[in-house]
Amino acid sequence: MFATNVILTAKNPADVPQLKELLRELGQLSRAEPGCLQYDVCHSQNDSSVFLLIERWASKEAWEVHRTAPGYVSIYQPQVLPLVDRTPHVSDLLV
Repeated sequence: MFATNVILTAKNPADVPQLKELLRELGQLSRAEPGCLQYDVCHSQNDSSVFLLIERWASKEAWEVHRTAPGYVSIYQPQVLPLVDRTPHVSDLLV
C-alpha cells in the first residue's frame, strides 16, 4: 500500500468555496480510479482555509498513474494548485 496525506491551505480565503467544489469533484473522480483504496477530502473545522487529502493507493505505481488521470490534470494541477500552498506527506501507515 502507498499512503500520502496532503495539506492544502488556501492562499486567499475568498477562494475557499471554489476549492470545496473543485476538491469534491476531484475526490469523486479519484475514488473511481484503479488502485484507489481511499481518497478522502477533509475541510478543517479549526481553520476554514485548510483542506486535507487522505490518499491510500494499492501501490506507488497506482498513485503515479493517478497523477496522469483526468481529475489530476484537469482539476488539481490547473485549478486547485494555483490557489493553495501545498504540503505533501508521503506516509508509512502504522495501524
